[in-house]
Amino acid sequence: MKIDWLKPLLGHQGPFATLHLDATPSEQAAERDVEGRWNAARKDLAQQGATPQVLDAIAEVVLRPTRVPGPHGRVVIADDSGVLVDRVVSNPPTSTTCSWAPVPALLQAALAADESVELLKVAVDRAGADFARVGPEGKVHSTFQAPHDEIEKTASTGTKRSRIESRAEDSWARNAAAVAAEIERHVAETRPELVLLTGDVRAVSLTRDALTAPTSEMVVEVPGGGRTSGVNEGAFAERVAEALDSYRERRRERVLAELRQELGRESNAVTSVDDVVAVLARGQVKDLVLAEEYGTGGSAVNGRMLWIGPDPMHIAATRSDLEDIGVTERLEELPASVALVRAAVGQDAGLTFAPEGSVGLIDGVAATLRWRDDGTPTEVLASMSGDDRRLQ
Repeated sequence: MKIDWLKPLLGHQGPFATLHLDATPSEQAAERDVEGRWNAARKDLAQQGATPQVLDAIAEVVLRPTRVPGPHGRVVIADDSGVLVDRVVSNPPTSTTCSWAPVPALLQAALAADESVELLKVAVDRAGADFARVGPEGKVHSTFQAPHDEIEKTASTGTKRSRIESRAEDSWARNAAAVAAEIERHVAETRPELVLLTGDVRAVSLTRDALTAPTSEMVVEVPGGGRTSGVNEGAFAERVAEALDSYRERRRERVLAELRQELGRESNAVTSVDDVVAVLARGQVKDLVLAEEYGTGGSAVNGRMLWIGPDPMHIAATRSDLEDIGVTERLEELPASVALVRAAVGQDAGLTFAPEGSVGLIDGVAATLRWRDDGTPTEVLASMSGDDRRLQ
């Protein structure tokens, strides 16, 4: 999935407060309400050294209702400049976690990205379309009125009726083409992952036919939505959720299928912490793949720590490795999961969590590559050695 929206975090020197809490409303939760959970976390963060300014900024966000039904969690990252990340996650944590550290706990934000889809929702009828761009910054709405207004057929008979009906159908087609052009403009400007198309059945069909590749390949039709009142919002929301779940599975499987293929070819992929660190440091990574247990609190690398420098591509197994390339200031030792995600964000790589059994990973980590050269680590020796004990 896309994690480029986390990149602005790398321009801040910190320290950062990272909060992951259950944001389920009190009437649906079995324990104290959101304010009570936040007050406990606030005390913890204050004890860790978080400033009142940062804590007040988080409180202003956390105590604002998400208006999301059912159990859910929230990930917030802030520094002295204010809240930098505020994301809702579908699965609430079993207990609140928070940290005040030089580097944000990027793994929790990445988990939020894994559940989200950069989406363009388009509801069409024969007169135009309503757009909703859904992304890290929330929803941005706009409306497009198509240019042709002869969209109604007549109840009259004879030649006149035939001409009017013909003009109406011509207007539908022209309006659909105009809406399709507007969709393609939105896609080019806002770069969503998925276009969800709904509304009047005839208008949906005409609009989709008028789209050109690659936009047409991004479209998923979801029936039941529309621009007018009378839409069954509950049923439509369920269909949208199913479409997004299906897309997330396809998105994950595309990356894992490429990883399996490239590992099998011993080509554009590597696995093991040391090899992934090597290619991250060289800016080669297309997609970072972590074992799913990284996101569920598991210790996929048995407590492995890595060293980082001020630049996101400053990542190494030891401090001396960084010092050898001239990096001597602002060195930090971090848990491997945090350091790996930070480096991936810094080079615009994607991130995918691999379910258990979906692909063989040494140390629970792998990467697909943008390019390969003689300096790229090879997995041949590891695969031939019979050393299976690190395979996750």
